[in-house]
Amino acid sequence: MRLLNTRTGQFVENIDPKVTRYAILSHVWDIRGEQSYQQVLAIWQKASRSSTSSQVSVKGRCKNASAISILDSPELSVKIRGFCAIAHQHGYGLGWMDSCCIDKPSSAELTEAINSMYLWYRKADVCYAYLADVHDDPNSSPYRPSERLCHEILSTRWHTRGWTLQELIAPENVLFLTHTWRVIDSKLSLAPLLEQATGVSVAVLIGEATVESMSVACRMSWASKRQTTRIEDEAYSLLGIFGVYMPTIYGEG
Repeated sequence: MRLLNTRTGQFVENIDPKVTRYAILSHVWDIRGEQSYQQVLAIWQKASRSSTSSQVSVKGRCKNASAISILDSPELSVKIRGFCAIAHQHGYGLGWMDSCCIDKPSSAELTEAINSMYLWYRKADVCYAYLADVHDDPNSSPYRPSERLCHEILSTRWHTRGWTLQELIAPENVLFLTHTWRVIDSKLSLAPLLEQATGVSVAVLIGEATVESMSVACRMSWASKRQTTRIEDEAYSLLGIFGVYMPTIYGEG
C-alpha cells in the first residue's frame, strides 16, 4: 500500500494497512480529471532537484531532503492539499486517496488495489467523505448540520457513484465534509439521513448488522441506481461488498 505523508506530500511505500494508522479519502472525481501518481511524483522530483541545487551547508551538513514539502506548490492539486491539511490537522501523518496513490498503468498494482480497497477503507482510522457540491452554511456548526445542509447531503452527487458505496459502508468512522473541507457530521449521527439517501439500513451503517448478513438482492439494490465511468467498474466496485476476489481486465466490457 502506498500512502501520502500529510506533512510533506511525499509518497511512503509498502505500508501494511493492518498495522498502520492512516486517514483515507472518499470523493467523486472531478470531470476535468484528478492528478495521478505519476504527476504528483514528478512535482516531488522537481522540488527535490530544486532543493538539491540550492542546498546550503549548515555546520558542514546539508539540508535533509525528507524536510522538503510540496504541499505549498501551486502545481499540486487543491484536493490533495485539502486532504493532507485536514488529515494532518486531525493528527494523521499518513493518508490514502485513490487518484494519486495507485500507479494505474501497472496492471498488477491496479488489480491489487481494486481487490484490496474494501479492506483499506475498513482498516482506516477515519474516512473523509469530501462532498464537493455541498456548501457551507453559516447557520450550521460541526456535528450539528443545518436543515439546508441536510438537504444538500441528501442530493449530493457522491451518492450516485459506484465506488462510494463501499467507501460509505466499509469504514467504521466516516466524517462528511463540505467543499471547503469543513466537518459536517459523522456517519453514525447522519445514519438515518444516509439510509434515506442510499437505501443502506441504519443497522449496517452503525455496525449493528454486518454486510454479509444482508441478502444478495438487498446489496444489489444499494448499487442499482449508481453509475461508474467505466462499465467494468460496475462489477469491480462491488467486489468488497460481496467478498469476491477476481482479476481485473479493463476493456472487456
